[in-house]
Amino acid sequence: METDPLQLRAAYDRAKQLLLDQCVSVDGQPAHWYGELSTSALSTATAVMALLQVSKAGRTAADYKLDANLNELMQRGIQWLVEHQNSDGGWGDTLKSISNISTTMLCHAVLHATEQSGLDYQNPSGKQAAIERAREYIDRAGGVAAVRKRYGKDKTFSVPILTHCALAGLVSWKEVSSLPFELACLPAKFYAAVKLPVVSYALPALIAIGQVKHHFAPSWSLPLRWIRQAAIRKSLEVLELIQPPHGGFLEAAPLTSFVTMSLAAKGLVDHPVVHRAVHFLCNSVRPDGSWPIDTNLATWVTTLSINALGPDLPDELRPDLLRWLLGQQYREVHPYTNAPPGGWAWTDLPGGVPDADDTPGAMLAIRSLGWSEAREQVQPPIENGVRWLVNLQNRDGGFPTFCRGWGTLPFDRSSPDITAHCLRAIHAAHRPVSLSKSDVDEYWTVIAGGVGFLRKTQRTNGSWLPLWFGNQHAPNDENPVYGTSRVLMAYRDCFGRDEDGMWAEAQRGAAFLASIQNADGGWGGAAGIASSVEETALASEVLLSFKPYRLQAFGGIRWLMARVADGSVSDPSPIGFYFAKLWYFERLYPLIFTVSALRRAVNLSLYETDL
Repeated sequence: METDPLQLRAAYDRAKQLLLDQCVSVDGQPAHWYGELSTSALSTATAVMALLQVSKAGRTAADYKLDANLNELMQRGIQWLVEHQNSDGGWGDTLKSISNISTTMLCHAVLHATEQSGLDYQNPSGKQAAIERAREYIDRAGGVAAVRKRYGKDKTFSVPILTHCALAGLVSWKEVSSLPFELACLPAKFYAAVKLPVVSYALPALIAIGQVKHHFAPSWSLPLRWIRQAAIRKSLEVLELIQPPHGGFLEAAPLTSFVTMSLAAKGLVDHPVVHRAVHFLCNSVRPDGSWPIDTNLATWVTTLSINALGPDLPDELRPDLLRWLLGQQYREVHPYTNAPPGGWAWTDLPGGVPDADDTPGAMLAIRSLGWSEAREQVQPPIENGVRWLVNLQNRDGGFPTFCRGWGTLPFDRSSPDITAHCLRAIHAAHRPVSLSKSDVDEYWTVIAGGVGFLRKTQRTNGSWLPLWFGNQHAPNDENPVYGTSRVLMAYRDCFGRDEDGMWAEAQRGAAFLASIQNADGGWGGAAGIASSVEETALASEVLLSFKPYRLQAFGGIRWLMARVADGSVSDPSPIGFYFAKLWYFERLYPLIFTVSALRRAVNLSLYETDL
């Protein structure tokens, strides 16, 4: 089936304009993309529980110098939860998510806790019925045991969930594992060595939840009890040090809420950390009474948009975007992860943390904005970004998200998609630069290590699995389409655009993608999964670089053209993980990925492909 070049161009122009329309200036900042993260039942449940613990201690908005009414915020949050319960009695992480045991237990617990609180506000109609349906869902799903099974030995999220439920009186404190918050008193350079039971970015939860568990159910070991008692003050100082000035840890309502409810429940409602956290929660609630999973991914969606548009980005936007993006690079050691200068976070807000997915995205975007035209301006930041990434590379050759050497738990390990992104950025940064022999040797050492990691992590069917993306309908919530597409982009950009320049593992990866294309021409996250805009765009774009599969790639392109025509190109799917399998969708993802795929299709010579 042929692809009409004029129709293809028209679809691309329309999608491109839709994306450009989202590039706006707010509060006097240079124009950039903000996007919009999905609202979250989990965030809403934890935020209400945090405010409830504060209110139970007798504190009001006036005590925190807020204009908001805490009871009203809680009431609206509970109303939202009741109205958005799934038909099976559970809740998913987003309005498009299937129910899961974690979010359902959190929602059930806060409904129960507010019912029992005796606070003066009107309960929404249907609350009692919602509580009963949720209880039935939890019983069917397996309750506490199911939560533990879902996360395995990673306590990053299972312990906060059970703490939340213990505060509601639904789970015994004996069911809540103790967290060694005393280890937070060690110098940060030792955190990886002591193998904390939570991932690197969960230090605030380790401290606050560890303390509330110690408060309600201290260790039976007297020496350990004494050590922990002695560590309370010092670990709170660490918590205060790593809290952003506006109060939101990682810009995330759940993490901030877990910290708040834990400290408030043990009587620290007047602690500065709680004051700032309550401000963040009150300021981040949405008009409908819900909370999003995070404030925004502004830096991430801006870099994705710039890279998707490439040379078609209007010239008048380039100077401001370049200035804004350069301004987001961290120039000091980050207090949260002790990351050195040189990286970028997912957001321009104070709660961001530099990481190995946003940093290469920013580097590639800066190059796309006009490397040669502003070389003196961008060369030092790019060199610092390369150095930041090189210093993050693990011994296995791969790249982790935040911290080198934290390999015990899944979300701290090297991952194929992030490794591929880093290789693309490092390769692009070195191409226009004259390198010394030592720099060349280091460059090839880094690239070889990364490629070696990709080879080792390729699955027998040719696919790679990503770390921060999944598909709720696929086995084990995996998304090999996203992971494989991202890895193949590194082979495409670093080692050639034609199959003659591709390595064997890249050919196997492309064959895997081609083998699971749906009959409608699109792709889902795995074989047999319904097609989505995001996954179809990713797979189509990268398969355009593999001549044996270009016909199939253009089948995906035509599927996307139909989505542009009927307006559903902007309909997002919950494919993102936001820490510990916490689902989200981002409003701009489908549009960004579609623009990138259609632009490459337009630029490809259709005559050579015989389409």
